[in-house]
Amino acid sequence: MNDRSFIERPRYTCALGGAMATVTALPQGIPIVHAPPGCAGNFAWTQAGGCGLQVGGYCGGLSMPGSNVQEREVVFGGADRLEEEIKNTLDIMQGDIYVVLTSCVTEVIGDDVGAVVRPLQEGGTPIIFAETGGFRGNSYEGYDQVLKSVLRDFAPKTDHKQPGLVNLWGVTPNIDPFWRGNLTAIRTLLEKLGLTVNSFFTDRDSIDEIRRAGSAELNIVVSDVFGQGAAEMGQQIHGTPFIASPLPIGPTATDSFLRHVGGALKIDSPLVEELIYKENQRYYKLLEPLTDCFNDMDLQRYVVVIGDANYTIGITRFLSEDLGWLPEVAAITDILDECQQERLAGRLTALESGLTPKLIFHTDGGEIRRQVVEHWAQRRSETGKYIHSLSPAFVVGSSLDRELAKDLGAAHLSVSFPVANRAVINRGYTGYDGGLTLIEDLISSIITGR
Repeated sequence: MNDRSFIERPRYTCALGGAMATVTALPQGIPIVHAPPGCAGNFAWTQAGGCGLQVGGYCGGLSMPGSNVQEREVVFGGADRLEEEIKNTLDIMQGDIYVVLTSCVTEVIGDDVGAVVRPLQEGGTPIIFAETGGFRGNSYEGYDQVLKSVLRDFAPKTDHKQPGLVNLWGVTPNIDPFWRGNLTAIRTLLEKLGLTVNSFFTDRDSIDEIRRAGSAELNIVVSDVFGQGAAEMGQQIHGTPFIASPLPIGPTATDSFLRHVGGALKIDSPLVEELIYKENQRYYKLLEPLTDCFNDMDLQRYVVVIGDANYTIGITRFLSEDLGWLPEVAAITDILDECQQERLAGRLTALESGLTPKLIFHTDGGEIRRQVVEHWAQRRSETGKYIHSLSPAFVVGSSLDRELAKDLGAAHLSVSFPVANRAVINRGYTGYDGGLTLIEDLISSIITGR
């Protein structure tokens, strides 16, 4: 870390923003924001500008109810105001699950949200609460806190495990701009193994399925960081074991992911291998027509990947092991502890290609840009006058990294939050089809304007 006292170009909101985005992705989910008036509006437009123009939903954006805490509540407490807001919300808005979310202000003044919510729970109202004051962490912490609350207060405890039922976590709604497509693709692959998948946030999920989350035989987390806290709580409260795997993008990672799941659930190996074989056959059959142009047009690139832990690891592995590009720098923008950094670094030192990109851990986008440009200049100075190294280049990152791409004379694709220059509906990069989609987007960015 340098000695600057600010963070430039952050890639996330606070915990409350991530929690709001998560609740609005639940089936008929209604967040009730116990916060000053500015929070919901600011987060709504941040989400719109960072998530491929996605904002709103069933009760998202500027439609979500809030307690509108003012100076009076700060002085005398806001519990009465929250109780009034919940009553009005229940009268006016029909939802399958209501989630009260706290803010910095309401946590600092010490409002006992549980004392307001628990009597309603005892009366049968499908309402829970999560402590999501912004100082608790970033967007991904808010995602984890909502999942924990669902497991603790909404999914009944049971000793019965439904064979073949799994919960799927690790893809953060709205903070991952491609969350719908990513979750759907992974869910579809798991269903081809004969599993029943509870993915919580897709259009195929329902609140009844989420209530059965405690009956799952296994919790599957497709992240080395996000959703881990919820999985640990699921193990503690419901006795459900979990596995964690990197976000599977492309055939190499997806093969490994399916074998990992198959091993954890003791699925017959021939069944897993048959699925892997069929999916690989289809993947390469679809990719084959592109290979002549790929080679003749020399579409291989030196690449910089910048994003959260999921995308930086998943995309770097895909580009190196499946597409044959040359990863030069991988930058992870999350707030991570030392153990998490070591785990992620190990993913990139074990690439089958033998390439090891320079790895940067930093939350400051400006500092990442400086380090990448410095690395590029140093690598070029190491070569002779007849060799122009690290060219042509490509930057896979967010909309904030377009200026870096200009610095390097590189093409650019926005993939990780914030994505402001693309509209996203149901696109995704996970699995075998997701790898093909990513290749399409990368090559299209290179040849645009031909």
